Amino acid sequence: MSLPLGILLLSPGHERAHYALVLATGAAAIGRDVVLFATNAGCRLFAARRPLEAEAREALLAGRGVAGIGALLAAAEDLGIRRIACEAGLRAESLDATDLQPGVEVAGVVTLLSAVGAGQIVTL
Repeated sequence: MSLPLGILLLSPGHERAHYALVLATGAAAIGRDVVLFATNAGCRLFAARRPLEAEAREALLAGRGVAGIGALLAAAEDLGIRRIACEAGLRAESLDATDLQPGVEVAGVVTLLSAVGAGQIVTL
């Protein structure tokens, strides 16, 4: 049995958010337990509404045959990836749990560390 993978997303940038999802879904697809934890501006990945500039990037990726954030978020949910928005990070960004997609938990870093245990944590 493989160790859990924790992915810590700090940045709201499309490239980092996209690759956090690529890593998460890839690891889950090969049977690893995955926790995707977003904090501070990274919490915007889990926002229910996507910013307009993200839509343009998503369209570009789709046109090139690359799965975008929307498709990867759906895959993450289907694969059972645990998605957590940091409670303090939400406050730092003036976001609320009601701003998040359904199924995203709100918790703190202790929850991430407990879920990953002896596994590894990657920061993006």
